[in-house]
Amino acid sequence: MHRSWPRAWRRAWVVLPLLAPGSPLLAQATDPGFVLTASSDQFGSYFPGYLANGYFSTMTSPRGTEPSRAYMVAFMDYSKDDISRPAAIPGWSEIDYNPGGGWINSTRLDKKIFAGYAQALDMYDGTLTTRYRFDYANKSTDVKVVTFVSQADHHLAATQLSITPHFDGSVELTFPIRLWSEHQPRFPIGSMSGDQMIAAVIASGQNLDNKPIPTPDRAPVWYPGYTQVLSSDGDTHDLTLWLDGRAKQGLEMAEAAAIELPKGLAIENVKLEKTAELLSLHVIAKVRNGNTYTFNKYLAASRQDWGGDANADVTLAKQARQRGFDSLLARHQAAWHELWKSDIVVDGDPQVQKAVHSDLYYLLSNTTTGTAWPMGACALTPNYAGHAFWDSDSWVFPALLLLHPERAKPIVMFRHRTMQPARERAIQYGAKGTMYPWEADPQTGVDNTPHFAYGVFREIHVNADIAIAQWQYYLASGDKAWLKQYGWPVIREIAQFWSSRVTYDKAQDRYEILHVTSPDEAYDDVPNDSFTNAAARKALQIAIEAARQVGEPADPQWAAIAAKMYIPFLAQDQRHLDFDASVPHDKITWMGSSLVWLMYPNLDLPMSDTVRRNDFDFQLHELKVHGDDPNEMMMVMLAVGASELGDAKSAGDWIQRNLTGFLKPPFNVRTETVANNAGYILATSAGFLQSMLYGLTGLRIDDKGLDAAYAPVLPPTWKSLTLKRVSFRGHQYDVTVERDASGKTTLVRRPL
Repeated sequence: MHRSWPRAWRRAWVVLPLLAPGSPLLAQATDPGFVLTASSDQFGSYFPGYLANGYFSTMTSPRGTEPSRAYMVAFMDYSKDDISRPAAIPGWSEIDYNPGGGWINSTRLDKKIFAGYAQALDMYDGTLTTRYRFDYANKSTDVKVVTFVSQADHHLAATQLSITPHFDGSVELTFPIRLWSEHQPRFPIGSMSGDQMIAAVIASGQNLDNKPIPTPDRAPVWYPGYTQVLSSDGDTHDLTLWLDGRAKQGLEMAEAAAIELPKGLAIENVKLEKTAELLSLHVIAKVRNGNTYTFNKYLAASRQDWGGDANADVTLAKQARQRGFDSLLARHQAAWHELWKSDIVVDGDPQVQKAVHSDLYYLLSNTTTGTAWPMGACALTPNYAGHAFWDSDSWVFPALLLLHPERAKPIVMFRHRTMQPARERAIQYGAKGTMYPWEADPQTGVDNTPHFAYGVFREIHVNADIAIAQWQYYLASGDKAWLKQYGWPVIREIAQFWSSRVTYDKAQDRYEILHVTSPDEAYDDVPNDSFTNAAARKALQIAIEAARQVGEPADPQWAAIAAKMYIPFLAQDQRHLDFDASVPHDKITWMGSSLVWLMYPNLDLPMSDTVRRNDFDFQLHELKVHGDDPNEMMMVMLAVGASELGDAKSAGDWIQRNLTGFLKPPFNVRTETVANNAGYILATSAGFLQSMLYGLTGLRIDDKGLDAAYAPVLPPTWKSLTLKRVSFRGHQYDVTVERDASGKTTLVRRPL
């Protein structure tokens, strides 16, 4: 997927909400299509998911109580000579329990020790619930853990531990904030070549080979950044912890925790522990056989330009404690339930339905509202260094735009906010306007592409992708004031970039774009990549229409270039070429070819049915002949291409292929290819959703509106596909693909 990494490196248990008896939310269990489960059989292959609300996160863990990494939106470490990378904030979700024979988090994962184990990620409620009987050293305790990151109160999260000991005696509990040490070794990725990088990884005793799950393949490169704790303390009487910190050479942050102990608990001692590794409250208490004791840990987090300092977070955490766990959880659940009113409903394939929900869950868990922050390529994790790629604009943005436009908007706002570094980059490369980088730092927008991937400075189609997304937002919102103030400046300066980047071939009377990297990235420094040229032409056409909409003059050169933009075509075969015919098409790559990208909903290059079929067939042939371990983006594009061709069975088959091997258990974390464990790829989650939103429906966002550009298709075994609560230009619809009485597939829009 993310082409900036050398190719040598790429190789129902339903839980009821924990609420008071009689609560209306207890009346109905979550639909199994929203629940993902883990069992003790997966102890050795547990691929962690995460809980997040777009602003901060925590990773899931098998016990539900372990120290887990956590991250915060656009909170970056800027170490010298390294690329920017997400700084791991102090881990907040950890609780530990010792009944007298050993601590839960230090005891090996074993089916007999963690008896009756079950864990559920309830995506409808946004909660992780873990249950087991901790049976160790002749003492047995029933354990239940519930954790969530609030979708309603964005600075807050909570973990609840309930224990039912089957003995009388003293127990110990700790409520830590985990202080991570700086990752070692750190490499000067900002200046190392690819060969140097690989040599350094090997010298450190690591490798970048594909590995069996759950071991991450790229951990030596995608290590987290460092948050230095500047000050910290706690109060054993008030049962609070707090700290102020700063990402290395980056922004400030803060956290605070407030602990709630069970009423009537016989407390023997509470002490504050402060070490280089943790800040914690340590509790010793007496328990009685058969009684249930519930402990709550409330967490407040903030960062510079989003919230206050530790004092402010202490106030938030104490307020959360005063409101109580059930109240906080109910608000969180209600917020998630509101989000799920916009949904994609598959009738006829439960496996696809669950995958749709997990992909939506991960997208919604990583989006903000009313901000100008993009989404990191791999969500709130350190993978791909948290940078913003074209994924944000061409993959994630369209997937959110129809169902959650308010969560798509920050992506286009980010590009407006970071125009200045894009202008400076254009000057650096001798271009005009804005030249957005391949890998943008999500806070500053500055180019942070690793030095070893220097070739991707030629993968300039990202600039067209950005302009197309800006225009799509305007088309979907109809907000001309937004277009004039925000979208038009971005579109205009991208058009200026393309005008300065093309070359006029007088002999052929055409415009060309030379020295580019194809989306099929093994083809670096080629002339006239078809996807790039087609996308650049569309960006120029958009600029002309955007100028008309806002009453500004369009540069006449834009129309001249668009009219004569060369898109390589092989007349004798009636199909497009990947790039100029002078370049041999003979390399083994992830994709085999990038022709299917011309059919991508954002671009949707106009072509005849014959050419479309020939392009598609060539893509399939090249995938077999020149493809190797294809990435998931290709599965998405083939599903969309088959849909455009009206081939319902083929579209359904490619959708199924998108499930096989890519979804890592237990929580459907998508990895880049079947063979590797480069996980949390949001682009592929979004792409899978686009197979439904734009592929099977045939819908396109264009100048006609939400246009039924292609006939809808429905896989043969499906009964229907419904897009619930689609938002478009101030109206809301349910859009359903179904079969009528005669068996014909139709698309029906029902206004809400």
